[in-house]
Amino acid sequence: MELSPSQICKELDRYIIGQASAKKAVAVALRNRYRRRMLPQEMRDEITPKNIIMKGPTGVGKTEIARRLAKLVKAPFVKVEATKFTEVGYVGRDVESMVRDLVEVSIRLVREEKIAEVSEKARETTINKIVSSIFPHKKKLNPEKNDELIKAEIREDILTGKLDNVTVDVDIEEAPKQIIGQIPGIGGNNNNLDEIFSQFAPKKTKKVKMTIPEAIKKLTEVEAMKMIDKDGINHEGLVRAEQEGIIFIDEIDKIASKGNRGGVDVSREGVQRDILPIVEGSTISTKYGNIKTDYILFIAAGAFQISSVSDLIPELQGRFPVFVSLDSLTEEDFCKILSEPDNAIIMQYAQMLKVDKVDLKFTDDAIKEIAKAAYLENENYENIGARRLHSVMEALLEDVSFNATGEEEKEVVIDSKFVDEHLGKVFELMNVKKYII
Repeated sequence: MELSPSQICKELDRYIIGQASAKKAVAVALRNRYRRRMLPQEMRDEITPKNIIMKGPTGVGKTEIARRLAKLVKAPFVKVEATKFTEVGYVGRDVESMVRDLVEVSIRLVREEKIAEVSEKARETTINKIVSSIFPHKKKLNPEKNDELIKAEIREDILTGKLDNVTVDVDIEEAPKQIIGQIPGIGGNNNNLDEIFSQFAPKKTKKVKMTIPEAIKKLTEVEAMKMIDKDGINHEGLVRAEQEGIIFIDEIDKIASKGNRGGVDVSREGVQRDILPIVEGSTISTKYGNIKTDYILFIAAGAFQISSVSDLIPELQGRFPVFVSLDSLTEEDFCKILSEPDNAIIMQYAQMLKVDKVDLKFTDDAIKEIAKAAYLENENYENIGARRLHSVMEALLEDVSFNATGEEEKEVVIDSKFVDEHLGKVFELMNVKKYII
């Protein structure tokens, strides 16, 4: 059952606080993919995704919204920084590499799914092989016993962990050496060449000593790879990248020129013009085959503090018809981020310290004080959004983390007094900062 836009927003709310307009935009874009799939083929070919530009300061959730959206529907997802294509030296990165990266991610996703489908069967095959390898030694010790009974006993010992400390020799295939550098006259990377030469090179194996649990894990992977259709996976991965892929282009504001056509702005505009055909829809060659970019969803994002969206070339602006502006985070938002999401920050720290037998508890007034400290630091220094919470939490819990040895259980209550004692200097600096011009 496909999720409705409201259900998608509800799922995103589990991890991201606020930013309702951005969630609404991506939810509609995702639902439109389902709607498109339900149409006749002729009409389906005519409909392309409505790409999105997100404007907002760093740390407010732009990347997280896109990443969670892709994870929600298991869509292939890659994030690229637009500035990587303008680096000094070797003309930056090849712009088409973002599509090739998407294909790699997509194929890996499909491969993992197919392996998961056969993993139980592969594990069963592996255990049977290990039982067969141990059987001759066991038979020597019990020659009078029935063969099937001996095998059943070995199997039982493996499954119950009685043989976990026993080591066995496992033949592991060595990875082929990669080609270093580039061959003259051939551009791009050498992934294709590595694959071609590896087909002709003889397979080399080496014996590795492993415990039985390690051997089961490794050999199960090998058996699973034998059971899946690699060509089918590559084809399905290519189709999934083409039809369901999401490419997140971050820092797009950094390649927006401001009317001055000299110097570095020429490079920025050049990158925009390189990105344009990919966003418009073109065919890119990959080592798995050609992929059309017409139906990939592109989400661009940037702070746009110095430049504005209108500084992008008109053709590129036209390929991002949906524009959403994300809000700066408030002190109240910080309180919610600390405690409400499924991956709430205070829950993360509590679980981490529980490993060392520290039971960490936060009072409501402590959460408000932590949020206040993070908000003030953002106001007085660089505004890095929710990322500031991590730096405040690290400073707050530094002593607790350092002194946690795991030798004895103890409870640590983080209240407003604790916060004041450990973050007092932060508040003092904020007060002094107000009077410094």
